[in-house]
Amino acid sequence: MSNPVPILVVDDSRAMVLTLARMLRKAGYHALTAHDGQEALAKLEAGLRPALILTDLNMPGLDGFGLIRAVRARFGVSAPPIIMLTAETSAEAARTARALGAAAWLCKPADQTALLAAIAAGLALSAA
Repeated sequence: MSNPVPILVVDDSRAMVLTLARMLRKAGYHALTAHDGQEALAKLEAGLRPALILTDLNMPGLDGFGLIRAVRARFGVSAPPIIMLTAETSAEAARTARALGAAAWLCKPADQTALLAAIAAGLALSAA
């Protein structure tokens, strides 16, 4: 049996982190967690290598945009795909996320099927 694919979930809502981690585990992924962008970046700097990052936008300290910038600056082309999952509905924010390199933008509450499809698509991009 192969190891489950690691996905880093980044959100300042503990309830959201738990919900997403549970959903990912049920779908066969290995859920890793961080409660803000700074914690996620620290884990990445310490050697954590998720296959994909699923992050909120609005978090204290380092927000989702800052996390994308930092991950892209630090890891360049080897950076994992990043999906934004946020309550933010602004088309401008979605365009900014895409311009920074987000693989997908989903609004909360996201349909589980759509979220898992976005994750699969993001993982396929990184495997290509």
